[in-house]
Amino acid sequence: MEKLKIAIQKSGRLSEKSMKLFEECGISMNNGKRKLVATSPDFPVEWLFLRDDDIPQYVYDGVADIGIVGENEVAEKDYNINIVEKLGFARCRMSLAVPKEYEYSGIDWFDGKKVATSYPRILENYFSEKGVRAEIHQISGSVEISPAIGLADGIFDIVSSGSTLISNGLKEVETVMNSEAVIIGREGLNEAKQAVLEKLLFRINAAQKSRKNKYVVLNAPNNRLDEIIEMIPGMKSPTVMSLADEGWSSVHSVLKEDEFWEVIDALKSKGAQGILVIPVEKMIV
Repeated sequence: MEKLKIAIQKSGRLSEKSMKLFEECGISMNNGKRKLVATSPDFPVEWLFLRDDDIPQYVYDGVADIGIVGENEVAEKDYNINIVEKLGFARCRMSLAVPKEYEYSGIDWFDGKKVATSYPRILENYFSEKGVRAEIHQISGSVEISPAIGLADGIFDIVSSGSTLISNGLKEVETVMNSEAVIIGREGLNEAKQAVLEKLLFRINAAQKSRKNKYVVLNAPNNRLDEIIEMIPGMKSPTVMSLADEGWSSVHSVLKEDEFWEVIDALKSKGAQGILVIPVEKMIV
């Protein structure tokens, strides 16, 4: 079967999370990360390990069929490629920041100012939309030190926790865009590669759904059973089985991660006991 070529970052947090995703999908690699190319013995894929900012071009040029990269890199390179799937990890934001001692009055503050960034295209488009005329300095690496050394009045960069900004005496003032890891693809995949991509996306969706849900087993008093079932409807409906203890049933269902604590507290208030919460390894709907 023809292999689907996948470009991923050769090192760093995004690379580690991408490889973990493939592991969750049951796709293993037959050699170490020291090589630039790897294949899988159990799925028709081939990985190309690249610099993250090169991945959009490799996909656009057809060297790779798909790639995993941050949305910010897709926006900055601006190639004619599609975002196939959002992956929900490596989340960050692209923000403007200024020295903390400056009194920031709004986006117009940047009129006539110098701003250092590694993402000039995104920033130029944003300033254009806002009607701001600023001088953009494109630099690579260590953008956050630019104001301290007199290179710029402010910066535009990736922000995750914000600790790097604080340690360099900066404060975040405007969020320009939010970013996360995405799968990008090019037009014109042949039928065989498109079929492999669809199988891969099916596995990825199953792995993602499993992370967002928990399997819940609990004991419920029969006189409150209808109320409890209404609170945890599951994918279709809960499984209910009678217990040896008269007047009680065992209820099995699936619960969304982001609703977990609120629902568990409500279940307890309805008399639910022996609540067991189990991670879901895979979830096929």
